[in-house]
Amino acid sequence: MNEVAACLDRGLALRGEERMGEADAAFTRAHALAPRDPVAARCLAQIRFERGYPAAALFAAARALAPGDRDLLRNEALALAAERAPDQGEALLADAVAAAPDWLDGQRVLATLRWTHELGDPFAGYAAGVEAMPGNAALWLAWFAAVAQQRDWPAARTILDQACAAIGETRGLLLAETFMAVERDADRGEARRLLDLTTGIDDAGLSICRIRFALREGDWVGARDTAQAMLGGPAAMLAWPYLALAWRLLGDPAAEWLEGDPRLVGEYPVALSDAEFGELTETLRSLHTARAPYGEQSVRGGTQTDRSVLLRHEPILARTRAALMAAVEAHVAQLPPPDPRHPLIGRPRAPLRLAGSWSVRLSGGGRNVPHTHPAGWLSSAFYVTLPDGEGGALALGTPPPELGLDLPPRRVVRPVVGRVVLFPSTLWHSTLPFTSGERLNIAFDIVPAARRGG
Repeated sequence: MNEVAACLDRGLALRGEERMGEADAAFTRAHALAPRDPVAARCLAQIRFERGYPAAALFAAARALAPGDRDLLRNEALALAAERAPDQGEALLADAVAAAPDWLDGQRVLATLRWTHELGDPFAGYAAGVEAMPGNAALWLAWFAAVAQQRDWPAARTILDQACAAIGETRGLLLAETFMAVERDADRGEARRLLDLTTGIDDAGLSICRIRFALREGDWVGARDTAQAMLGGPAAMLAWPYLALAWRLLGDPAAEWLEGDPRLVGEYPVALSDAEFGELTETLRSLHTARAPYGEQSVRGGTQTDRSVLLRHEPILARTRAALMAAVEAHVAQLPPPDPRHPLIGRPRAPLRLAGSWSVRLSGGGRNVPHTHPAGWLSSAFYVTLPDGEGGALALGTPPPELGLDLPPRRVVRPVVGRVVLFPSTLWHSTLPFTSGERLNIAFDIVPAARRGG
């Protein structure tokens, strides 16, 4: 193996272990040895972007070596947005999807960029795309999914009607119709008809539709049975939160086995000085460059950062990460004994890795709606600044309001600056709104290393 290949292999291994500075050094060396090597150029651009350095020019240079690589173009656009030039990133992506309307990842990122930076109609790329390629079913469904995510049901209805006229009835459109009928909750008879029509279709999203409809209908047993049937498959982490609700509604002791042990939730002080908290606050505020929250996320009335904030290069974030991981280790050490049936305590407990980290900044009236983290194992909320008064509390176990369930939270945690709350990723969680001020935090997910990428 030559030195360039060895450096690249080392860099990829170090990045996988989240040793980002060392990975950067390895990729920098590879690029210095072979400045025309497209893989070295790509890896250097990517690690610099992930660490929070300016990377748009590096992605542009890498793209010159691999001009057909759409991933590099997408990441260049994201880097431009991170460097406070979202209009340039938007223009780059807009040109690309105009030339290739069926590039679905490009369409998705373009819509997100337009949404979060308020750059015109977020979904105009999809509309132009289906006009150019009216027979492309995947493009129609991607447009529907993007609009349905915002719960804009009239617009979603129009898209499905136009899609059906263009491509005819397909399984994908039938599933989309079923999803919308269940989520609109305007005509339960139509939702029931479509759920009956789709009986026998094996699809995780459809199973979640069945569970949510059963919960709305008061069919706790049906919701439980559908959720339990998913536990042996790849969508188990989607099913556990709903199974918890069904068990609670049925008065099943299994609900306490799943969520009731007080050791599953912990509050820990984070070892940072007052000066470090001041530095951390200013650093995080500087990263909130978006004008609106991500449409697919739980934030309302605030913004969320991009990339993994705890993998960035700033020394204060490295110190924060170390302090938070110490709290995670303390929490994991006191968890109940292993139980192979349980989604949290049944998994290996070391080594542990981040599965994403981000900052949320809420202003007056801001909140997080109830949600879970199916890609996580342990989830968290680390409080950096808080509004005055009692607002902004963390509610654990409150179901989504649209399900219409009369279930109180299992626990309401009053946030304290300098503390991190750790809890199972399958546990419904939300924040209560507050009237004024700022609520700035870091959230992150932890997974056992063996789960990474799975």
